[in-house]
Amino acid sequence: MSQEKNSILHHLAELRDTFLRCLVTVLVLFLALVYFSNDIYTIVAQPLLNVLPEGASMIATNVAAPLLTPIKLTFFAAMFLAVPYLLMQVWKFVAPGLYKHERRLVFPLLFGSIILFYAGVAFAYFVLFPIAFSFFTAIAPEGVTIATDIGSYLSFVLGLFFAFGVAFQIPILTLILCWTGVTTAQRLREKRAYVIVAVFVIGMMLTPPDLISQTLLALPMWALFEIGLLASRFYVKKEQLDSTEVLSH
Repeated sequence: MSQEKNSILHHLAELRDTFLRCLVTVLVLFLALVYFSNDIYTIVAQPLLNVLPEGASMIATNVAAPLLTPIKLTFFAAMFLAVPYLLMQVWKFVAPGLYKHERRLVFPLLFGSIILFYAGVAFAYFVLFPIAFSFFTAIAPEGVTIATDIGSYLSFVLGLFFAFGVAFQIPILTLILCWTGVTTAQRLREKRAYVIVAVFVIGMMLTPPDLISQTLLALPMWALFEIGLLASRFYVKKEQLDSTEVLSH
């Protein structure tokens, strides 16, 4: 009983140290970036600024918004840049509890998850924003002056960054479901029609209420599902071979 208690306390201490390292990393990045907070906001706002009508600009409806909004964005930027380190800390915490063949399979998933998260954010910034903002500004009624509040814009883009970053995890989710035996690639192929409907529903839930954003999220999700479906056959097959080797030894 004493050994079990000591083990629990040891794991809690490790968890605390992991959390503190992650927190310090984010704070250090934030302090390094905060001087450039206005420049960072300008970069994030560029897709909208590029399509605003001549003479139009963004506005701040809150007195403190010109100061606090860029700083808020800088904090999220620090977290964004720290994602690889944060996930590696999580990996170091959970890896000792995994079998060798499980570690060989989980680490590529973790690495792939990081890449896909960044890919989702990049897709939103470089593909979705220019198309969506051009559409929004083009359909504005005559006589309406487009002057987006900087705080509202930040909330809008952060929501889409998160939505696309999470949505691009679909191949990882597909591989995990097949690897753990929850389902198989064949079963998922048979339910493809339901998946297509589901990705469009998710697109409606995660994006603003406009058809362009919803479609530009749903189509990549569908494509990523197909990629995950294709990869899962080889991934599961390799996992089964590894398990066989472990049992034979």
